[in-house]
Amino acid sequence: MTLVLLPGLLCDASVWHDMLPTLQAHSPCLVASYGILNTLESMAEQVLQTAPAGPLAVAGHSMGGRVALEMLRQQPSRIQRLALMDTGFEALAPGGAGEKERAGRMALLQTARQSGMRAMGQQWARGMVHPSRLDSPLFAQILDMIERSNPEVFAAQIHALLHRPDATALLGHIRCPTLLLCGQEDAWSPLARHAQMQDLMVTAPVELVAIAQSGHMSTMEQPDAVCQAVLRWLDGVPT
Repeated sequence: MTLVLLPGLLCDASVWHDMLPTLQAHSPCLVASYGILNTLESMAEQVLQTAPAGPLAVAGHSMGGRVALEMLRQQPSRIQRLALMDTGFEALAPGGAGEKERAGRMALLQTARQSGMRAMGQQWARGMVHPSRLDSPLFAQILDMIERSNPEVFAAQIHALLHRPDATALLGHIRCPTLLLCGQEDAWSPLARHAQMQDLMVTAPVELVAIAQSGHMSTMEQPDAVCQAVLRWLDGVPT
């Protein structure tokens, strides 16, 4: 079984870097890339087309979790295991809340176009990590990762997120072993949202794991703890 690793918004293989040697020793791994695709559905389709034939274990972080859900929607029989990390499942909220999200994302895109990706990241990424890691070497690594991208990719991925499908109904039909993992202090995709997902997944064996001393970027902030949870999920051991 191939393990497919799905990065989030403006993220790349660096999200999995510290975990990858251990994971590769366990299973063949594919780290996905989305190019300039601008819908979650097309991202999922591309990953399914480029992944090796056969069953897949799919782990998605942040926006990658939403891509994982779309992969499962498109080809449920191939997805044998599912891990959703620091992510969400609902569509853009209606009314003022949705407009606030849209305006915030478009303002960040304008900053990226006018001042560059790193300047945008300096503003945006401060909500990504545990407060103790602000302006740390790890925070610099996150800024480096953001800077490797560009406004065109940012615009495409913002479009994908603003037009994200609602996965509420889908959660109730998932049957494969599922890991829900979240930084204990993730301010973007909080633990309570993952608990809500667990409640909705009435037909799947689900484990919810909170990663201590971690914000949204759990795979980079606490790679050892996340890696151990992923290995146990792959082996079918309760986490």
